[in-house]
Amino acid sequence: MTRPLSIRIDDLSGEPTRRLLALHLAGMQANTPPEHVRALDLSGLQKPQITVWTAWLGEAIAGVAALNQIAPDHGELKSFRTHPDHLRRGVAAALLDHIIGEARSRGLSRLSLETGRGAAFEPALALYRTRGFADGGAFSDYDASDFNRFLHLEL
Repeated sequence: MTRPLSIRIDDLSGEPTRRLLALHLAGMQANTPPEHVRALDLSGLQKPQITVWTAWLGEAIAGVAALNQIAPDHGELKSFRTHPDHLRRGVAAALLDHIIGEARSRGLSRLSLETGRGAAFEPALALYRTRGFADGGAFSDYDASDFNRFLHLEL
């Protein structure tokens, strides 16, 4: 990246954020059978236990990610997406590192995520693994299927 990346809490009111989240949801629906898509829509992300961050390069949105605090010591990554114009430029890594730091500062002992299976999900899985996430069992209210997988990071 040549310009500095700015990561900030997002209230979900801006059109760039809404468009990127719509793109994320469409991508999940395109790569997973409808009954197995667990991505949150805009209203699902507006719950008090969820914090959404966006990454910006100047005035351009570069990425979005959320932390759902599902228990006092357990957080879940949600809605993790890099804007197509900014792929492979470190945006996702910066957002992930930011959320891991935030989880630690909140005193969480575990971060988890549920994601899909298949080629479309491999780049994200590779990034999660570089940060120490490991495959594990279902958590919260998720059920395991042939279309999803679960990763966990002990903090």
